[in-house]
Amino acid sequence: VQLVESGGELVQVGGSLRLSCVASGRYFSTYAMGWFRQAPGKEREFVAGISKSVSRTYYADSVKGRFTISRDIAANTVYLQMNNLKPEDTAIYYCAADNGRTDYSVSRLSGAFDYWGQGTQVTVSS
Repeated sequence: VQLVESGGELVQVGGSLRLSCVASGRYFSTYAMGWFRQAPGKEREFVAGISKSVSRTYYADSVKGRFTISRDIAANTVYLQMNNLKPEDTAIYYCAADNGRTDYSVSRLSGAFDYWGQGTQVTVSS
């Protein structure tokens, strides 16, 4: 599976962005998908995840109520809608795929994911 993210850019505080992650290969619906981010000098952290089959969603507390993860099986794409952006959301955002989960679960650990995209930069300016 190859993952390609897009949609990151410079945006002002309070603005919105939608990130996209297109997956190549087969069996996209059988992967749990996650979005992670890494700010300069910080560790990579879980942002949001969506389970396979039933598409149950999970969020970090810091983004709950502002970000929404979704997937389009037909388009092999997972999205991250980000609203009310804050300066602390500035980071490189990575899409990741995990083929070892149940229908309802998503790991919050980056080490559990098998495939990663190259990342897309999101910068929130005040």
